[in-house]
Amino acid sequence: MQKRLFYSVVLTTMLVSAQVFGAQGLNPNAKAKAVILLYLDGGPAQTDMFDPKPEQGRNYAGKYLQDIPTKTPGLRFGPKLPLLADISDKFSIIRSMTHRSGAHEIGHYYMMTGDMQAASIVYPSYGTVIAYMSEPTYKNILPPYISVTEASNRFNEAGFLPPIYKSFDTGGDPTKTPFTVEGIVNKGMTDQQLARRRVLLEGLDSLSGNVDVSTPVQRLNQYRTQDYKLILGAARTIFDLTQDPKELRSEYGSGKFGQSCLLARRLVQNGVKMVNVRFTGWDTHKEHFARMDERLGEVDKAVSALLKDLESKGMLDSTIVIMGGEFGRTPKVWYDPPWNGGRAHFGDAFAYMVAGGGFKGGRVLGKTDEKGEKVIERPVYPSDLIASIYLLMGIDPNGVLPHPAYGNIPILPSFKKPNQSAGVLTELF
Repeated sequence: MQKRLFYSVVLTTMLVSAQVFGAQGLNPNAKAKAVILLYLDGGPAQTDMFDPKPEQGRNYAGKYLQDIPTKTPGLRFGPKLPLLADISDKFSIIRSMTHRSGAHEIGHYYMMTGDMQAASIVYPSYGTVIAYMSEPTYKNILPPYISVTEASNRFNEAGFLPPIYKSFDTGGDPTKTPFTVEGIVNKGMTDQQLARRRVLLEGLDSLSGNVDVSTPVQRLNQYRTQDYKLILGAARTIFDLTQDPKELRSEYGSGKFGQSCLLARRLVQNGVKMVNVRFTGWDTHKEHFARMDERLGEVDKAVSALLKDLESKGMLDSTIVIMGGEFGRTPKVWYDPPWNGGRAHFGDAFAYMVAGGGFKGGRVLGKTDEKGEKVIERPVYPSDLIASIYLLMGIDPNGVLPHPAYGNIPILPSFKKPNQSAGVLTELF
C-alpha cells in the first residue's frame, strides 16, 4: 500500500513520530549530508571488477586474462572498467569485505543492517536509520529515503522502527518520458484534470458548512494540501530527467541503471538523505561472462558519470557513494555442466567501492590471497562499513535505537564484536 500513498502523508506523520520515538537527529557539523547506495543485487564478481587475478589463468580469470592499470599507482582493475580506472583517485576500494555467508537473504540482511548476531530482533536498514535520525531537521516535502526503482530486498524495511521509515519505492522506469513515479506522476492524467478534481473535492467539502470537524479530518485536510504540493508543485519536476541536458543524460548511459544514477544525483541535490539504486541481474551462475560484458559496461559508464557529475557540482565532498552487493562470487569459475562458465555465491571475500562524503579516493583497503579466496589483510565486516557511514553522516555508531518492547538497544549490535567487526574504516577517512 505504501507505494500507492502520496508520500507527503507519511512524511507529516514522521514529524509526530520523531517526538514519540525520540530521534536524536544528525550532527549538523557532519562531513556527509547524503548517501547514494548503488546496490548490485545478486552478488557481483569481485575478481572481474576490483580484485582481478589474471595470473591465475582461465580457471579463475575466465576470459578476462588481462587486467588494466588505473590512475592510482599499483592499483589494477578488470578489463571492463576503463572509465572508472581513469578516475580511481575519486574513490577507494575495499578488497576485504567479508561476512562468510553465501545465502542471498542472509547476505542482504548483513549488508543492509550490519547485524550478524543471529538473534530474534530484526534490525532496520541503515537507510531507515538515516531517515529516522534526520527527522528533527528534515523539512523536505520529498521522503528522506528513496529507492530507485524498488527496494533491493525486504531488509530495506524498518525492522523494529515504525514502517514509515522504510524506503519509498519510485516504481516506474526512468528511461521513459514521463517517468511515472508511484503516487506522484500519473501519465494517464493531466495537470488540468487533477486541478479540476481538486476544485470539485474542495467544493464538496465546503458543503459541510459550520459542521464541527474532528481533529482526524483536519489532519486529513492538511495531508491533502501537502499531497497536492507534491503532485502538482515544483518538487515533482525533480523526477523529470529531461530537466538535465541531453548530453549529460547520455554520459550516464541510456539504460535503466544509468538514468537511475542520474536521478539519484538529482534527489540528493534536492535534499534527500538516502537513495538506494538497485541494479539486478548479478546472480550469474550461468552465462557469467556474457552477462558481465553487458553489465560491467553499464556500471563503468554510469558510475564514472555520477562521480564526475557530483564533483562538478561541488557535491562529492558531502555525498557518500557506495557500490557493492550482498556478497561476491567464487573466484574459481565453474565450467562443469550445468554452469558452463559461471560463478557461485561467495561471502568469504568480496569488494566494495566507497567515495565522497569524507571517504578519501585513490586507496585500497584490505587484501585477499593469490586466488582471491581468503581475506589475508584487514577484514571489513558489514558493521564496520555501516559504522563508518554513520560517523560521516553524524550518527554515533555506539548509540542506541528505541525498541518498542526492549527499550533502547544498540544501533549496531555487531559493531566491535569479535568475528563481526574489525573497526571503523579510519584508513579511508
